[in-house]
Amino acid sequence: MNKLNFPWLVQMAWRDSRRNRSRLFLFISSIILGIAALVAIFSFGYNLREDIDDQAKEMIGADLVITSNRPVNPSMLPLLDSLGNRRSKERSFASMILFPKNQGTRLVQIRALEGQFPYYGALETSPASAAQTFRNGQQAIVDKTLMLQFDARVGDSIKVGEVTFQIAGILNKAPGQTGISATVAPAVYIPLRYLPQTGLEQKGSRINYLYYYKYDTPVDTKKLVEKLEPRLEKEALNTETIETQRDEMGRSFRDLTSFLALVGFIALLLGSIGVASAIHVYIREKLRSIAILRCLGVSATQAFLIYVIQILGIGLLGSIIGAILGTVVQQVLPQVLQDLLPIEITVGISWLAILQGIGLGLIISLLFSLLPLVSIRNVSPLNTLRISLESTSLFRDPLKWLVYGLILLFIFGFTYLQTEKWKEAGYFTLGVLVGFLVLAGIAWVLMWTVRRFFPESLSYVWRQGLANLFRPNNQTLILIVSIGLGTAFISTLYFVQGILLNQVTLSASENQPNMVLFDIQGGQRVAVANLTRQQGLPVIDEVPIVTMRIEEINGLTAEQVKEDSTSGISPRAFQREIRSTFRSTITDSEKVIDGTWRGKVASQTDTVYISLDDRYAEWIKVEVGDKIVFNVQGALIPTVVGSLREVDWNRIQTNFRVVFPVGVLEAAPQFHVLMTKVPTAEASAKFQQAVVRQFPNVSIIDLELILSVMDELLDKIGFVIRFMAAFSIITGLVVLISSVLISKYQRMQESVLLRTLGANRNQIFAITALEYFFLGALAAGTGIVLSLAGSWALAKYSFETVFTPQLWPVLLLFLMISGLTVLIGLFNSRAVVSQSPLEVLRSEG
Repeated sequence: MNKLNFPWLVQMAWRDSRRNRSRLFLFISSIILGIAALVAIFSFGYNLREDIDDQAKEMIGADLVITSNRPVNPSMLPLLDSLGNRRSKERSFASMILFPKNQGTRLVQIRALEGQFPYYGALETSPASAAQTFRNGQQAIVDKTLMLQFDARVGDSIKVGEVTFQIAGILNKAPGQTGISATVAPAVYIPLRYLPQTGLEQKGSRINYLYYYKYDTPVDTKKLVEKLEPRLEKEALNTETIETQRDEMGRSFRDLTSFLALVGFIALLLGSIGVASAIHVYIREKLRSIAILRCLGVSATQAFLIYVIQILGIGLLGSIIGAILGTVVQQVLPQVLQDLLPIEITVGISWLAILQGIGLGLIISLLFSLLPLVSIRNVSPLNTLRISLESTSLFRDPLKWLVYGLILLFIFGFTYLQTEKWKEAGYFTLGVLVGFLVLAGIAWVLMWTVRRFFPESLSYVWRQGLANLFRPNNQTLILIVSIGLGTAFISTLYFVQGILLNQVTLSASENQPNMVLFDIQGGQRVAVANLTRQQGLPVIDEVPIVTMRIEEINGLTAEQVKEDSTSGISPRAFQREIRSTFRSTITDSEKVIDGTWRGKVASQTDTVYISLDDRYAEWIKVEVGDKIVFNVQGALIPTVVGSLREVDWNRIQTNFRVVFPVGVLEAAPQFHVLMTKVPTAEASAKFQQAVVRQFPNVSIIDLELILSVMDELLDKIGFVIRFMAAFSIITGLVVLISSVLISKYQRMQESVLLRTLGANRNQIFAITALEYFFLGALAAGTGIVLSLAGSWALAKYSFETVFTPQLWPVLLLFLMISGLTVLIGLFNSRAVVSQSPLEVLRSEG
């Protein structure tokens, strides 16, 4: 350190930075914009994740839910009572109720509640006060379609078992209902303390026991459940958390998480473009100063370190200012747009995003400053004076390969932190490398082609414009790479946004059935379908359902599994009644992820290969190849797990945990399910009345309560995708503009020379416009082609959907990027044409 004289190096770095402060500010401004974009996007991402998580909690209404389909063992009650800071209980079961006013009866889902559940969201009722007042007396709140169906009013009464309850309000929306399996009929809420008086809680009654928990301080419920799992599984207790709810929501949450990771990744690369282009041009500008230092006896290492220290200082200053600017944008923008936003966005300061921004700014500044700096570390003073003509070849300087390797390693590491998936991080990094190599190759081919086939016969302006593409100090490589990569990232964000919005729209209720008819007997199937069509409603789906239980797994019964804890099979596998179906094909909401789907059994002697939902298989701890014997109404059917399916439970349709092939269950006792879509609550009530009159045994599930909660969440996911994409695209354009702006210093001396040789204002502008048009158009076109390829790969392999891009936005983006590049190039030339050459040279010196 004494030999290098570190204090002197710092002093020299500071002294050198005092020259041309205005120019230095432009370089810092590019870093500021890059890091501001990074911090703002990261802050939005972190805050929006929290907002979406909070909204998702409304789907279950609590931090943790523990459920059981039988009374809880008294020995477990101390554990259950020790969880959470606030607790609620519910007992849920199907029962007939009576409307005394008109003697109407209906199968409903009784939800007997104790405590202040829900803790997230609310029971939305008319009047609003009924959500709380019904808990205090002998009152109930009743599903709105049920009220319409029986022409009931608030203040009327219903009879549940032996107890009559006054209707305190109409239930419009309720958390805690997330799918068809959550209920078998419209909901009626009553206070839990009146349940014993109804006489419906008898031995053998099929009642679900639910325990809701709210934590007043943040708790990692996933780790808590993992810790409790052995004891809960032993007592057949199931859990539900925000994480499991995300799984239930399926692809929408998974895609949102992937998209936010992609936005963070692209924010980093856009920031890198801004920082790298600024640092690259700044170091090129400093080569003359470095040459002088070398001639004065400064060693190559000392010269190298002087500018490394200076770049780190510039990077730190720019990163801090950028982090502050990004945080201000994140704070102010939601306030400005609050009247336009469908959700309230959290505007808390994200210190993690700020620290990431400053740290990444320093790392990016250092990495990208090394590329031009390593070229002069071991060069003689004489050669350094000629550096503008003789830059060190990449192939002669293996240290440059090391720098490129460090840049790729940095991108890979950051991407892994965003996605937490090695494979995706590798693919993203490879994609960036391929994009860089393609754009660099395009730049080299352009320079070689123009030099090799230079059109001598063209006019002076055209010759000068084309010659600028390959002259010394040309900006062809840096601008084509920066504009091309920026365009590719911006275009990819736009395409992926479209892909995900299509996915969210597919999951939204407007495209899904909202009413399910259960318990349709074989002889009623055609008549019920005809009645549905007579009401002007579509028959979306008709599916047979067979009820069964698991008798054996790999030769072991329930009793043997309980005794043998080493079997690896969950006792829960034997405790639930399973509703299965049979069909020859899988649906569009399913995907086979393990094994092979076999949709038909040719003869009675063939092996029956079934397909299981992958999460259900994990829950009961079975795998492909395991043998399961099912008890179907007394008949034992041996099967083999042939495949596992990933099921999108977010789609409201008849999804099943267990699917049989055709040729096995056709003769088994079964009922049918019909799915339709009703446009209004009034149409729903009219249809239900018609079904109840003609087919009193048929149960009807109105999914409006479920879909209203789910739809609201999906709408917000869609908004987040639009908002993040738009914000990222705008910041990307700003960074691109700043990257092109700083290129003015590479073209200044050539333009001054042309002025000196007699070129007039219009000729300078025309030459500049031609150069920037070729660079902008070629870079934007190549970037868009790369983004089309990347978006197709993301759609197919990451988001698992079809990619069908629209052409007009692609054309618009191409014209916009090309036009912006030309306009900025002309803007950069103002100083040359508005002042005398001598004034410009003095200001540059």
